[in-house]
Amino acid sequence: MVFFTKSWRRGFIVSLAVAAFSLSLISSAVAAVTLNGSGATFPKPLYDRYFSQMRSANQITVNYEGTGSGAGIRALIAGTVDFAGSDAPLTPAQIGQVKRGVIAVPTAGGAVAVIYNLPGVNNVRLSSDAMKGIFEGKITRWNDAKIAGIAGQAKNLPNTAIRVAVRADGSGTTFIFANHLQAIGSSIKGATQPSWPGSPISGQGNAGVAGLVRQTAGAIGYVQDTYARQNKLQTAFIQNRKGRFVDPSLAEAEKAFAGETFPANFFLVEGNPNDGYPIVGLTWLLVYKEYPAAKADAIKKMVNWVMTTGQGINKQLEFTSIPSATAQKVIQTVNSSVVAKG
Repeated sequence: MVFFTKSWRRGFIVSLAVAAFSLSLISSAVAAVTLNGSGATFPKPLYDRYFSQMRSANQITVNYEGTGSGAGIRALIAGTVDFAGSDAPLTPAQIGQVKRGVIAVPTAGGAVAVIYNLPGVNNVRLSSDAMKGIFEGKITRWNDAKIAGIAGQAKNLPNTAIRVAVRADGSGTTFIFANHLQAIGSSIKGATQPSWPGSPISGQGNAGVAGLVRQTAGAIGYVQDTYARQNKLQTAFIQNRKGRFVDPSLAEAEKAFAGETFPANFFLVEGNPNDGYPIVGLTWLLVYKEYPAAKADAIKKMVNWVMTTGQGINKQLEFTSIPSATAQKVIQTVNSSVVAKG
């Protein structure tokens, strides 16, 4: 009996050692995998922080290139990336083109700031009518009555020509912005790359639009809010549904998302919320449902980290967090739906 107990003990210890060794091999295999993604520039500051911290914590190596939502979706469909980023929801046609299936992972919400170049003129306020008129090419001077007529602005606004700056690339930031204009009654058509009236100047990415606005007197454009803050750009106060003129702050973006319910596919879109800053949107990581074994494990690990630890980073960069109940549903969906093939 004593001999049996000692043998069992030795066997148990050996089994534990083998199990620990196996787990370390699995962990090392996941850590050794590199995931490559591209797409939306809107969350680029956030994703840079996510993936840097994941790498520092020896979680996993993830590379992300801000190419624009349209380019990211095209890369996902072509299968040239491990995941994509988009601020625009996929259309049914696009979903049908992703042969390995796709899951949308909402990672953050944020504001799109309206930036302008009027030296010495601060806190410009724009009504819904002014916004529509400017971007439809119908309001062409900064002292137009629809802008100057907003209380307290007439004496500050110069007779300077308005130059509209837009994104040249297919962009989720543009989707969020155009979605708002359409929600307030604008005639502008299109989503990630609208047909803008008139002759707007155009730049690649947030940096391109910001650069054009900086160097062009009287210019107005739109960029992701964190980018605007980090680069100390002038931002306008935009009228919301309550009639308030609101700045693109984190508190006002959170107010805009309050009470919203995520659908089963996690593609929540709101063009003109009930309150808060009115030009807001979500951003998503788009992951496949099928991967080679090591990458399937790595994708699950990435999503689990982003939806738990990563959410604590969002507010540091002026992004809203995903509600914890929704985050848990996302994790469950990814863990159960992403499978190893081949």
